[in-house]
Amino acid sequence: QEKKKVLNSLMSGALAGAVAKTAVAPLDRTKIMFQGESFCFPPQEAYRLIYHTYLNEGLWSLWRGNSATMVRVIPYAAIQFCAHEEYKQILGDYYGFQGKALTPFPRFIAGSLAGTTAAMVTYPLDMVRARMAVTPKEMYSSIVHVFIRISREEGLKTLYRGFTPTILGVIPYAGLSFFTYETLKKVHAEHSGKAQPSPPERLLFGACAGLIGQSASYPLDVVRRRMQTAGVTGHSYSSILLTMQEIVREEGLIRGLYKGLSMNWVKGPIAVGISFTTFDLTQILLRKLQQHGPQR
Repeated sequence: QEKKKVLNSLMSGALAGAVAKTAVAPLDRTKIMFQGESFCFPPQEAYRLIYHTYLNEGLWSLWRGNSATMVRVIPYAAIQFCAHEEYKQILGDYYGFQGKALTPFPRFIAGSLAGTTAAMVTYPLDMVRARMAVTPKEMYSSIVHVFIRISREEGLKTLYRGFTPTILGVIPYAGLSFFTYETLKKVHAEHSGKAQPSPPERLLFGACAGLIGQSASYPLDVVRRRMQTAGVTGHSYSSILLTMQEIVREEGLIRGLYKGLSMNWVKGPIAVGISFTTFDLTQILLRKLQQHGPQR
C-alpha cells in the first residue's frame, strides 16, 4: 500500500510538472532572457520579444529549452510532490496529527523540505535549461551538448553555480506555495462543508499559492539566473551578496532584483494553479482506478 502511494505521488507529480511548465514555456523562456540582462525592460517589451521571436525563429522557438525543462521538471515535480506527501505524514506522526491537516508551521516546513529535496537532486538540469534559454540554438545543439561544453570549458563546478540562491529561494517559495494551497483547501472544507474543492477552485487556490510563493522568493530567482548564465553573458558573479550588490548598483533595487516580476505574476499563478490541480486530480483518478481494478 505504501509503495502504491509513493508511486501514485511520483506519477501525479511528474504529470503535474510537465503539463504546467509546457503551458507557460514561452513566458518562462522570455522571463529567463530578461533576468539574464542588465539593462531595464518595461513589461510590454516582454510581449514584444515573444512576438519578435515568433516572427524571426518560428512558433516552436518559443518552446526552445522546453525539452531541457521537461528533463528537469518531471523528476523535480515528481520528487517535490512525493516528498511533500511523505513529509506531511512524518510531521503528522511527530506532532500527533495522524490523518488530520497539519497546523500552520508544520505545513510550511513540509513544503519547504519538499522543495529543497527536489532542488538538490535536480539542480544541474536547471542550470542547463537556463543556458539553453538564453543562447542561440547554434551554441548548444542538445542537452547533452550543454553538459559536455560546460564541463570542458568552464569545469564541472559550473553546473552547480547559483545552487545556494536556489536553495535559499526554494525554502520560502515551496514553503509558502504548499502552505497557501493546503490552507485554502482546509478553509474551503470548513466553510463549504464539501470534502474536496472543484477543479476551478483548485486552480484559483493554486494561483494564489503561486503568486505569494514567487513574490516572496523572486530576488533570489534573479540572482540564481544571473549566476547560471554568467558564462555566456560576459559577467562574473561569484557570490549571492556580490551579485545582488552589482545588480542594485547598476540597475536599482526594484528594476534589478524584481526584473520580470510582472510577467511572473501572469506566468506563476497559471503554472502553479495547473500544477496543483493536475496533481490532485491525477491522485484522485489513480486511487479510483486502483479501487475498481480488482472488481473487474
